[in-house]
Amino acid sequence: MSADEDEDLPVAGTAVILRDAPQGVEVLLLRRPDRGSFAGAWVFPGGMVDPGDRVTGAPEQEDAGRAAVRETAEEVGLELERLVPLSCWVPPAGIPKRVRTWFFLAPDPGGAIRPAPDEVVETRWFGPQSALAARDAGEIALMPPTWRTLHALRGATDVEDALARVADPGVFHTRMQRTAAGILFFWDGDELAGAPVGSRERLIAEDAPWRLESL
Repeated sequence: MSADEDEDLPVAGTAVILRDAPQGVEVLLLRRPDRGSFAGAWVFPGGMVDPGDRVTGAPEQEDAGRAAVRETAEEVGLELERLVPLSCWVPPAGIPKRVRTWFFLAPDPGGAIRPAPDEVVETRWFGPQSALAARDAGEIALMPPTWRTLHALRGATDVEDALARVADPGVFHTRMQRTAAGILFFWDGDELAGAPVGSRERLIAEDAPWRLESL
C-alpha cells in the first residue's frame, strides 16, 4: 500500500473524554454492538467525517475534530467544549475497511450520558490501567489504537496533567504481523518498519498481558 493510497483513505474523528477521579484520570469507553465495525469492542466515541463536518480549505484535522464533537453528541449525548489533537492512526494494509482516524483529548463537559441504543451497548468510566487490566483478564476487548492511548494516559494525575503532556499529534502508520501466539503490531521506529536493528515500536498482542516495546 503506497503513501498516496493512504492519503485517499476516508477520515474519522474520535474523542478521548477525560474526567478527574481520586486515583487520577478516568476515560469514557463505550461498547459497540456485536455487529459492524469494531463489533463488541470497547472504544472511544467517534465516527466518520460527514459532508457537514467539512469546511472548504480547512485542514483535515479540523474536519475530524468537528466529526468527533458531532458523533460524541449523537452517541452519548455529551456536548464537548474543548479538543486537544492527540494522534492520527493509519490502519494496516489489507484489512477490510481502512479509515484514517484522528484522536482528540477532551475534558468531560458534564451532564448525563445518553447512549444511542443502535450504536452503544454500554458505557463505563475506566482508569487507564484498569481498562488495560480488564482487557488482559478477558473482560473487555480493545483495539490497538485504544490500547496505546490508554497506555500513554497511565499516571496522569488529573485532566490538565493529561492535556499538558500532549505535544504535536503523533502519526501512527500501523503494520501487523501474525505470530504463533497472536499478532505483532508495529509502527515507524521499529526495525520491522525499516528502523535500525534493535529498534522497537511495537505492541505484542499475544498471551496476556499485552506488552508495548518502545526503544
